[in-house]
Amino acid sequence: MSPNFATYPSLSGRSVFVSGGASGIGAEIVKAFAAQGAKVGFVDIDQQGGEALCASLEGGPHAFAACDLRDIDSLRRAFAQLAEKIGPAQVLVNNAARDDRHDWRDVTPEYWDERQATNLRHMFFAIQTVAPGMIAAGGGAIINMGSNSWWEAGGGFPAYTTAKAAVHGLTRSMARDLGKHRIRVNTVVPGWIMTERQKELWVTPEALAKQVDRQCLPDPIEPVYVARMVVFLASDDAGMCSANNFMVEGGSI
Repeated sequence: MSPNFATYPSLSGRSVFVSGGASGIGAEIVKAFAAQGAKVGFVDIDQQGGEALCASLEGGPHAFAACDLRDIDSLRRAFAQLAEKIGPAQVLVNNAARDDRHDWRDVTPEYWDERQATNLRHMFFAIQTVAPGMIAAGGGAIINMGSNSWWEAGGGFPAYTTAKAAVHGLTRSMARDLGKHRIRVNTVVPGWIMTERQKELWVTPEALAKQVDRQCLPDPIEPVYVARMVVFLASDDAGMCSANNFMVEGGSI
């Protein structure tokens, strides 16, 4: 059955910032917001991919800025560039992360810190950067990307699962701190999403069959479904949704 997705008039003309928007789930999010008529600005370490995606988007204006999110000063400069082109963020999507596998016996303090910088730290500082503008505007929406990996007690990447578990604490705390300003903060929790990266590195027929078997729904999960949840949470239709987890995992938990 082909999907028939919704259009949210409240997103038309809204300024949306997305981290890690050049590929995978992030690219689907960027395209989904552009299709809603939003003004989309996104950052990514992949300059070539980001520029190509930005050039392909219809409507606009849209903007891309290359940056390494592990460098918070670089993140702040990139967000300032986006704001100059499309205005202050009314929606922030903290999407960027890397789920590189690693053996717990091989983890060094340096690697641990780098993984937290890649998967968690930038989320807080992105919120800190855009929240004053949202407060001045009278509200906004922030969506943080979680993961069902730690809900399922997944092994093989403890630094990643620790960071993703912490995202839920960040969401809950910031929802409380920012709620009085009518800023909503939520977590989207994807399952095993069939991005090109996943297919290239880890998807095998056996692994996919095992995953689908543990889901209630019998189909592999495409990135577009994560993007659709993000778009909903950014819209006025989700105006009373905050401090919560929204699962897109096919019923696998």
